[in-house]
Amino acid sequence: MERVRPPAVAGYFYPAEALGEEVERLLREARAAPDPRVRGLLLPHAGYRYAGRVMAEGFRALSAWRGRARRVLLLGPSHFVPFLGVALFPYRAWATPLGAVAVDGEGQGRLLAQGPPFLAYEAPFLEEHSLEVLLPFLQVALPQTPILPLLFGEVDPLAVARALGAELGEGDLVVASSDLSHYHPEPVARERDRATLAKALALEAEGVAGAEACGRLPWAALTALARARGWRPRLLAYATSAEASGETRRVVGYAALAYLLEP
Repeated sequence: MERVRPPAVAGYFYPAEALGEEVERLLREARAAPDPRVRGLLLPHAGYRYAGRVMAEGFRALSAWRGRARRVLLLGPSHFVPFLGVALFPYRAWATPLGAVAVDGEGQGRLLAQGPPFLAYEAPFLEEHSLEVLLPFLQVALPQTPILPLLFGEVDPLAVARALGAELGEGDLVVASSDLSHYHPEPVARERDRATLAKALALEAEGVAGAEACGRLPWAALTALARARGWRPRLLAYATSAEASGETRRVVGYAALAYLLEP
């Protein structure tokens, strides 16, 4: 547990300089209110130019846990390295331009001790952005909160949800990372995303697992966890890349969903 994962996409997906100021601005401009009922989030992982405002809505809601969260489980897809299962790697911390985020090594050890689908595998983490882009928001909204990062290859998300459910305790939060549809004309993208979001809002984990979303499997695992634990999904924000670029012929969809435990 001595290695620190260096940032792979700083200066590309998010600013390498004045990063704290940018994240604070996005959180300040978000409309969502801090909500202590939030137990999970679905957030995008595109560049901040395109998806930063949507990410900020989720982290603004999650900021009610500032100083109280035990850890955040980060669930994301592996975009570049195909494999079977869910990868973890025993980094001591992950670094961003804002500093280091501690990793929950004990939690990693418990999951790895279960064996499949969990495996120690570094290669998927080296260039992957799906979790890294969330960290600066986490560092500002929930400073000093440890993370438990998991990257999904091909795997049964319902089985993963069952295993993670046994690991979750008081003060644990779950954040899944996924963009929505990719590279359709905007009206087509919005229609497809509407159908995907309807499945998510109905807690249809199996439907989410088959949806057009690059992080469909981690999102489906979060959906199954929410269904098992009685967390109610709520759509906080939706946007497409056209809102930032003006290009409507090939867009990517982004959403922020909060999963709430009602009192």
